[in-house]
Amino acid sequence: MNPSSWHPSPYLLLVLTTLFWSGNFVLGRAVHTVFTPFSLSFWRWAVALLILLPFVWNSLRRQGPLLRRHWPILLWLSLLGVVNFNTCVYIGLQTTTVTNAVIMLSITPVLIVALSFLLLRQTVTGWQMLGIALSLSGVLAIVSRGAPGNLLAQQVNSGDLWILAAVLSWALYSVCLRWRPAQLEPLNFQAATMIIGVILLTPLYGWDLAHDRFFMLNTATIVSILYLALFPSILAYIFWNRAVAELGANRAGQFLHLMPAFGAVLAMIFLGERLYVFHAAGIALIALGIWLATVYGRTAG
Repeated sequence: MNPSSWHPSPYLLLVLTTLFWSGNFVLGRAVHTVFTPFSLSFWRWAVALLILLPFVWNSLRRQGPLLRRHWPILLWLSLLGVVNFNTCVYIGLQTTTVTNAVIMLSITPVLIVALSFLLLRQTVTGWQMLGIALSLSGVLAIVSRGAPGNLLAQQVNSGDLWILAAVLSWALYSVCLRWRPAQLEPLNFQAATMIIGVILLTPLYGWDLAHDRFFMLNTATIVSILYLALFPSILAYIFWNRAVAELGANRAGQFLHLMPAFGAVLAMIFLGERLYVFHAAGIALIALGIWLATVYGRTAG
């Protein structure tokens, strides 16, 4: 079938994208005793790069001068979006639940607003500040398991803190995308950041190997890596770009809020996780904060 003749609904593409990205969290938790975070991150991106490279090689060579001219921002974006985000997620999923992780991920839109104010001096309204505060309160409700005394007693799951670090890295990545070279084709940008990411991850994975941290090569591990390489790393990116081109970034961005729902349901089905009252409280506070910061905050400003 000719890809150019395939015209699926952009809404379907966005639903599939968030489903694939939610599956990344569920699978990362499911195999946390099989792969180390460095090995899972390395092989995910190395295999994705091997799949993508034949399709973009000629285009990459053609835009080689542009890539060399803008290598500092490509290095920075790769560090934030490929290396830091995914590795921190996989480290966090060693000790926290998928449900916690995907709910905390939903704070990303308000963190982007906050970072845009701090780094770009973009105006922040009073409603947006209130939204940021409410969303952070929702995250604290989840991290403390609904008991604020846990924060004072330093009884916080380290995995939750790693997830927060991942979310901060992704929010910073999103803000810094404004400096991405405009002339660079989207798939070339993806391939370039993947190449840099694999290079940066190689010594970390080498550290694992030096300490005899190997994984068994079998059907389960091969399928896991192929899923991570193909669905959340390549197809989700292609689907996202096509949908954004048709609908615009603002409308497409709202579909990211499906991830807590998808992630929680998948975690209950495949991992036996449960939703608790503190999850509901955290979701409510984060959702209200996002609404104030991204919707009402714009109209009021």
